[in-house]
Amino acid sequence: MKKYMFHRIALLFALFFACVPVMQAEESEEASFDAKEIIFEHVLDNYGWEVPFSHSNRISLPIIVRDKNGDWSVFGSHRVMHGENYKGFYIAPDGDFKGKVVARDEAGNEYRPLDLSITKNVAALFITAILLCVCFIPMARWYRKHPNGAPRKWFGFMELIFDMLYNDLIKPVLGADARRYSPYLLTVFFFIFFINILGLMVIFPAGANLSGNISITMVLALFTFLIVNLTGTKHYWKDLFWPEVPMWMKCPVPLMPVIEIFGALTKPVALMIRLFANMLGGHLIVLVLISLIFIFGSMGAAVLTGTTVISVFFSLFMMLLDVLISFIQAYVFTILSTIFISLARVRGEESHEQTQIKEKNEIV
Repeated sequence: MKKYMFHRIALLFALFFACVPVMQAEESEEASFDAKEIIFEHVLDNYGWEVPFSHSNRISLPIIVRDKNGDWSVFGSHRVMHGENYKGFYIAPDGDFKGKVVARDEAGNEYRPLDLSITKNVAALFITAILLCVCFIPMARWYRKHPNGAPRKWFGFMELIFDMLYNDLIKPVLGADARRYSPYLLTVFFFIFFINILGLMVIFPAGANLSGNISITMVLALFTFLIVNLTGTKHYWKDLFWPEVPMWMKCPVPLMPVIEIFGALTKPVALMIRLFANMLGGHLIVLVLISLIFIFGSMGAAVLTGTTVISVFFSLFMMLLDVLISFIQAYVFTILSTIFISLARVRGEESHEQTQIKEKNEIV
């Protein structure tokens, strides 16, 4: 336990130093600390990967853009990282396209080209996919060779989580459909858990705030929405467009069908917002607490010392809490997806009761 606590404290101080802007020689010593810029620079996507202990230096990532003439350009982000102009492309310092690669047309108007760049979040997605493969492909091979074996260490710990998710969550809810949908549900759980944990770290290849990016959570929620509606039974669609309510609530004014359809559309929105808001909020709280050190730094040594101790203590507490929240949010997303799929798989009142009886017999 002490070993893991030491690692968490080390990560916290790495985050502390990563937030410190490196002052250039020509800059004044009285330059103010822009907390807003520092915080949003760490939680938002960008074209480079931050280097610990340096605010200005970043790992270069490939920029792939297509201008209005249809010409493609591929170059490293270091060529435009510090305000430089490369082949007519540069990163907009302000305006509607702030922080994005832009160019100017023949009339001098600024526009944003087709951008397929490998940004920090895109690279983090590839890294997470590789980590998932590295963790679970060897595990699958081991089980093929030892179908009745008892795994130990890492494999044993992962089997514990698999057993908890499948036997205590997926199988009781989905019953006979558990094996059909468990690959997706288990993949979603571990993918969200991995990106949450990696987002709490600041050292490359971690540090990307994927679960705090609403585009990522939207795609995950969209997958659940598509599975629910593409595999829903006739009874599900009947309840959606012609629910069993008094006729005056369906015709001539389709009150209940509109409510049911609206409810089906809000389910993925709830999945998307829940994961996005919780994880982004955790990151923002930690960064704000650390920023207080620099904000109160100009008030004297006594204030700085007291603020530093309090900020580091609460930041450490929040990071430990975020580890727990990372697991909880992955679990909540998985259990809600399981419930939504289960509701779409109901085949009618009688067959549903029969399915529940079979599920209880299997569990016993």
